Amino acid sequence: MDNAVTVGNPAAPAADGGIARLAALPGPAKFKLGLGVAGLVAVLAALSLWSSRGDYKVLYANLSEKDGGAIIAQLSQMNIPYRHADGGNAILVPSSQVHDARLKLASAGLPKGSVIGFELMDSARFGQTQFQERLTFQRGLEGELTRSILALGAVQAARVHLALPQQNGFFREQQKPSASVLVTLHPGRALDRTQIAGIVHLVSSSVPELTTKAVSIIDQSGSLLSGSSEHAAGQGLDAQQLQYVQQVEQSYHKRVVDILEPIVGRDNLRATIAAEIDFSQSESTSEQFRPNQGNEPAAVRSQQVSESGSGAQGVPSGVPGAASNQPPVPATAPINGASAPLQPSAGGSSAGNARREAVTNYEVDKTVRVTRNATGNVKRLNAAVVVNHRVNTAPNGKTTSTPLSNDEVEKLTALVQEAIGFSKDRGDSVKLINAPFKVDAIPKAADLPIWQQDWLIDLLRTGATPAALVLVAMMFVFGLVRPALKAALPTPAPAARGSNLSVVADDAVALPGGTTPMLEAPRSNERLTTARAIAKENPAAVANIVRGWVKGDAS
Repeated sequence: MDNAVTVGNPAAPAADGGIARLAALPGPAKFKLGLGVAGLVAVLAALSLWSSRGDYKVLYANLSEKDGGAIIAQLSQMNIPYRHADGGNAILVPSSQVHDARLKLASAGLPKGSVIGFELMDSARFGQTQFQERLTFQRGLEGELTRSILALGAVQAARVHLALPQQNGFFREQQKPSASVLVTLHPGRALDRTQIAGIVHLVSSSVPELTTKAVSIIDQSGSLLSGSSEHAAGQGLDAQQLQYVQQVEQSYHKRVVDILEPIVGRDNLRATIAAEIDFSQSESTSEQFRPNQGNEPAAVRSQQVSESGSGAQGVPSGVPGAASNQPPVPATAPINGASAPLQPSAGGSSAGNARREAVTNYEVDKTVRVTRNATGNVKRLNAAVVVNHRVNTAPNGKTTSTPLSNDEVEKLTALVQEAIGFSKDRGDSVKLINAPFKVDAIPKAADLPIWQQDWLIDLLRTGATPAALVLVAMMFVFGLVRPALKAALPTPAPAARGSNLSVVADDAVALPGGTTPMLEAPRSNERLTTARAIAKENPAAVANIVRGWVKGDAS
C-alpha cells in the first residue's frame, strides 16, 4: 500500500524586530556586544584624531620659563593646540597656524624676552638716587647691546659687561671706560675676524670715549677672540695673517691646477704650494746735509755787521796861518793795501782806532727720508706636483698605464715654474714627479634585507599607529560584536532539506522541487537515526508532518 503523505513546510512566523532579539540576548552576550561597540567607537575616534593631527612646526624656541608659560597660557585662550619638543625648549603648533599664532602673540607683547633693555627707564621710581639712575642706564645699555649681538646667526647667547667710571671734573686724568663681551656660539659655528671686529666696533661706538682696544670678547670656552696686534705678534701669526697665507697658497695652487689639468686630466694631478710670507715691518729715517754748490746763488740765512771806533780831538800845531785853519782831509787807504807815508797833520787832525766785523750765515741743504717696507711679501715658494701615469684604454676595454718621458716632465715643470713666478734668486723650488696613482677599490655595499631597508622602516614607523588601531578594531569586531550579532540572528533552515518536506510511509520519500532525489523511508535503525536528526534540526517541519498525519491529509 503506497499511501504517500506530502506535508508542506508552512511559512515561518514573522521574525521579531532586531531590538527585540537583542533584548532577548542573555546578560553576558549583551555585555560583550556593548563592550565591542564602545571599543570600536573609541578606535574610530583615535583614527580620526590621528589623521587630523597634521604637521607641527616650531613656533618659538629657546624661550625662558617665564615667556614659555605666558605663551602657553595665551595659546590655551586662543584654542590653538600646541606640543613641546627638545625637552620643553621649543613650542610646536600646527603648521597652518604658525604665522597666525605669531601675529596674535606679538599683538599681546609676547615673547618679552629675558634680555631687558632701555625699557628699564620706563619704570623709574620717584626719588631714586643718582647712583641708582646711573646703574639703571648702564643695565639698559648692556641689554640693548646684548640684543644687537644676538642678532648674529652664529651667536646663541651673549652677555655684555660695561665698566663706566664716574666722571669727575676735579680729576686731571679721567679713567676711561671698558667693556667685556661673552658670546655662546651655536654648535659647529664660529666667528670670523670681520664679525669679531664688527662686535668690537659696535660696543665701542655705543659707549662714549670707549676705544676698540678696551673691548674684550671671549667665547664659551674662555678663548680670547679679540686682542691687540702687539699681543698677536708676540705669539706668532694671528688668524688674519694665517688666512692671508692660505689665500696666497690657494691662489698659486689654482694657477698650477688650471694650467696642468687640460694636459694630464682632472683626476691625474695633485699639487701643493707652500708660501713663506714676510710680515715683518721696518721703518728707516735718514737726514742728509750738503753745502751750496753749483752756479746757483747762495741763500743767505743770517747776516750780522758790527762797527766800533775810539779816539780824541787833536791840538792844532804847526805854523799858524791859513793851512792850519783848514778842516782835516779824510784818510784814504791804498787799493793794494800798501802802507803810505803819513802826511803832515794839519791843524785840527784827530788820532784813534776803528773796528768793523761782518758775519754772514748761508743755508745748508737738508734731506729727510722715511722708508717703510711693505708687509706680506713672498719670501719663498715651494711647489710639489705629482702627475699620474698616462692611462690608455684598448678597444677591448683593457686599460694600461705608461710613464711620461723625461722631456714631458721637463715641459710640465717649466709650466709650473712660469705659473707661480719662479725666482731662483728668491730661493724658490719646484719638484714635479711622475708616479702611478693607487686607486682603492670601493667595496660594494652589501644588500640589506628588506626588513632593514630605510624606506621600509620609515613606512612602518609612519603606519604603525593606524595599523595598530585597525588591528584593535578588528579584534573588537570579530571577538565581541560578531558573536553577539550572530546569536541574535534566527537560525536558518538547512539548505539540503528545502522549505517543504514530503514523507511517504513505507515508501520512497520525495522532497518538493523536482530535482531533489527520492529518499527511501526509514526501515532500519540507521533510517530511524536519520529521522531523529531531521526532527532535531527542523522541529517545525516534523510537527507539520505529524499534524498532516493526524488530519489524514495525503498528497
